[in-house]
Amino acid sequence: VQLQASGGGLVQAGGSLRLSCVAPRTISSVFSLIIMGWFRQAPGKERELVATITNQGTTNYADSVKGRFSISRNNGRKTVTLQMNSLRPEDTAVYYCNGHMVSTATDSWGQGTQVTVSS
Repeated sequence: VQLQASGGGLVQAGGSLRLSCVAPRTISSVFSLIIMGWFRQAPGKERELVATITNQGTTNYADSVKGRFSISRNNGRKTVTLQMNSLRPEDTAVYYCNGHMVSTATDSWGQGTQVTVSS
């Protein structure tokens, strides 16, 4: 299942970007059962967790983004958003939206959106 991510771009260090992801209709009925999150992958590095949010709003962040990034979701609109503030050059990566269905241990991914932070 393909999630639809958007919102990447080029920004100077210290700037902000907002990423959004929407779930397709095929999983809309179970969206509230899915842990939504964002991962990122920088060139030459492994994909890493950035942030996750449960259907009840419990969040989890990588230490490197705590206090700068904020994840939120709207179960009615089937969307998840990542607000990124105080961006740093090391935040440069392709960001992927992820949906994890705990009951079936399955994952859905977005197509990836490029975030580039210049120094």
